[in-house]
Amino acid sequence: MRRLFPVTDETAAPGASSGTSGDGRGGPGSGEGGDGGGREWSLAELAAAYAYPAAAAATATGAGPGAGGRDRQPWLRANMVSSLDGAAQHEGRSQPLSCPADMRIFGTLRALADVVLVGAETVRQEGYRPARARAEFAAAREAAGQGPAAAVAVVSASLDLDFSLPLFTSPLVPTLVLTGSAAPPDRVAAAEAAGARVVTAGEGTGVDPERAVRALAERGHTRLLTEGGPRLLGQLVAAGMLDELCLTVAPMLTAGDAQRIAGGPSVTLPRRFTLKSMLEEDGFLFTRYARA
Repeated sequence: MRRLFPVTDETAAPGASSGTSGDGRGGPGSGEGGDGGGREWSLAELAAAYAYPAAAAATATGAGPGAGGRDRQPWLRANMVSSLDGAAQHEGRSQPLSCPADMRIFGTLRALADVVLVGAETVRQEGYRPARARAEFAAAREAAGQGPAAAVAVVSASLDLDFSLPLFTSPLVPTLVLTGSAAPPDRVAAAEAAGARVVTAGEGTGVDPERAVRALAERGHTRLLTEGGPRLLGQLVAAGMLDELCLTVAPMLTAGDAQRIAGGPSVTLPRRFTLKSMLEEDGFLFTRYARA
């Protein structure tokens, strides 16, 4: 993996553009191997590259969920993948567009987050499972006042979910279900019976994105990650709640009529984001944009 942006002396060094000149010893910014070119970055290096802003991170005093969360500002990032021609999925799933480096970043982003926000349709389509504890991140999470793994928060108006799945019955951290005040009472009871924690985050049957983020922050979850799907991401974008987009651009063409990474109604004016970093491996681009 190599860093393409921000440009540094190492990024622009002779041989850095090939991504094959590294001798396996140089880290990002070390000057050896063109800013990490030609070798696999460690999980610690990836974690440093994708660290949350300090305002969203825990402090040494009152760090854990429910403790110092009220003093921190929520930061919502999305992690998505897209083909060159804009497809977010192939045959209904994102996995065919992924690669080993993308999955390492996927795991790193989960390990940095307090909670993973996901839409009900994505849970059904992708066969979502609970986030797992990673030994490589255990010490860092403990130092940051985080639990052993990120909680998963499922956004669902109808609660048409299979509550017998491990996501609900055997997560390391209880799964949250965000729904509206008019959600079917029998489905709310089924969710709670399975061990999920139901959170009201909207009036009627819908979920209000701003209220959902606020409800999570009130529970100490300020480092937020959403993995979609496109409908949920579109709602978050339209509500102006997205702070950061981590987008993997796969060097693939799919054609067809697959969804884009964000769907739903368009915004009145396009929202401007600023490129913060870009990494590359095997033709895949790993970009990171933040709210301008």
